Amino acid sequence: MSTITAYPSKDQYDSVAKALVERHPCLKEPGSGKGWHCWVYSLKFKMGNYRQSLSAAGCPEVVVNKRKRADYKGKCVKKSKKGEIHYLPDPPEGQSAEDTEEKRKLIVTEMQKKEPDLQVVDELMISTFSQRRKEIVGGEPLISEIFNRWPALFTERQISAEFKRIVTTDLLQPFLEGLDGLVPRLLEVYKAAAMSGRKLSLKSILQCLEKDDTNQKRRTAALLGLPYYISEDPSGIIKTCDAHGEQLDVIMKGMQVGLLIGHEGVLQDTFPHEVFKVAVVVEETIILHSLQNVPEGFAMLMGIIYCFNQEYPQKMKYTFEFLQRVVMQIKPDQGSARIHGLRNKLLRYRV
Repeated sequence: MSTITAYPSKDQYDSVAKALVERHPCLKEPGSGKGWHCWVYSLKFKMGNYRQSLSAAGCPEVVVNKRKRADYKGKCVKKSKKGEIHYLPDPPEGQSAEDTEEKRKLIVTEMQKKEPDLQVVDELMISTFSQRRKEIVGGEPLISEIFNRWPALFTERQISAEFKRIVTTDLLQPFLEGLDGLVPRLLEVYKAAAMSGRKLSLKSILQCLEKDDTNQKRRTAALLGLPYYISEDPSGIIKTCDAHGEQLDVIMKGMQVGLLIGHEGVLQDTFPHEVFKVAVVVEETIILHSLQNVPEGFAMLMGIIYCFNQEYPQKMKYTFEFLQRVVMQIKPDQGSARIHGLRNKLLRYRV
């Protein structure tokens, strides 16, 4: 268990305790319904002691959670919550902090060029991955500070590469492939909900497909209709604006994480018939702009949430959980009851 994670979940403790008793029946607790309930507590104490040993050895994932008397109360444990494989990796062997800092400065210098050498930037970003995660996860800096220190991380190329380093899977292709496999079922579920009168907000989204039923529009309808179907409010996270006629500062006010969809002219439908550009916003700041369509915007938004260690927006947490566990298949077996129910419903739905 300790080789998999330093912070096991309740289900992991239960499964290990159960396997222990099944392997060694003499350890079964007499008078206990399950026979291994107290072993769970024993394992928790052992893992606590093991984490102390890891902290003394300098393990980054544990050191970042070392409690100090000054900030003991109200401190949240920083650990992998969204299926990150390399949440806080160890630094490369033989590489000192001074070496990493020199490479970071080289990245900043290279990104100031009109045409930076992307191959050099790729190699430098790989070798500074551990230090970057330590700063982002441990220090929780503002987005402006991250931009000053790691400007290369604010490009589509590096966001996709950083996501792969964290999760060990690609970003854009698995997202679009997983979405395409679910779009027909999602749209049929939306239609059934709209016809029954339970989700009237989905009607206008489905009506947009009557004008243009291309694959790109079906993807967009499936994504934008998802929060309405799950009974969430996307108004503060997904916003639309006239590409030429509105003040972006006013529209982005209060946006911590979200998408800004630019369109031409007056918006007459629920989502634009012609999308001009899509931008990703973090802390009222545009991180990526000039994205071509809404599905790509959602994929990049997921990548940014992982790269900058952001929490899922509370008002759309189930929507993002669905994208993670069902669309992208990242830790699919550890979802909430609501997401499990929706996934099972989609699997049973015939199209």
